[in-house]
Amino acid sequence: MEHYDFTELDSQGRQPQVVHRSDWGSHADLWRGVLEGKDIGTGVTVLFYATDEIGKGPLWHVHPYDELFIVRKGRALFTIGDKKIEAETGDVLLGPANIPHKYHSIGPGRLETTDIHLSDRWIQTNLDDPELAR
Repeated sequence: MEHYDFTELDSQGRQPQVVHRSDWGSHADLWRGVLEGKDIGTGVTVLFYATDEIGKGPLWHVHPYDELFIVRKGRALFTIGDKKIEAETGDVLLGPANIPHKYHSIGPGRLETTDIHLSDRWIQTNLDDPELAR
């Protein structure tokens, strides 16, 4: 991670930082990867997700903190608890703490999301999907 020599500090003694894609990205062409807040001294972790495959997305899981989902591009079907929500480019959804959730692309085209975890670390418990047990 490249750091610049900024002279201004905030009230917690932190300086502005730049984190380059090569430091968080896990795919050369798709916006995929994670930037944990602990690595830059903040209480927010950001996950970038993208897929070109309809039906593909994060599986049923839960976090002990709130999560915001920003649909940057495409369309997705979110399941948050017992609610199903179709979302599209520009929509923002809340996944409350301790409520299981998942989503997948419903197409057409690429799905890109930015998922903001209100935690300095990514903490996730994967669960058995009750819809697959039927």
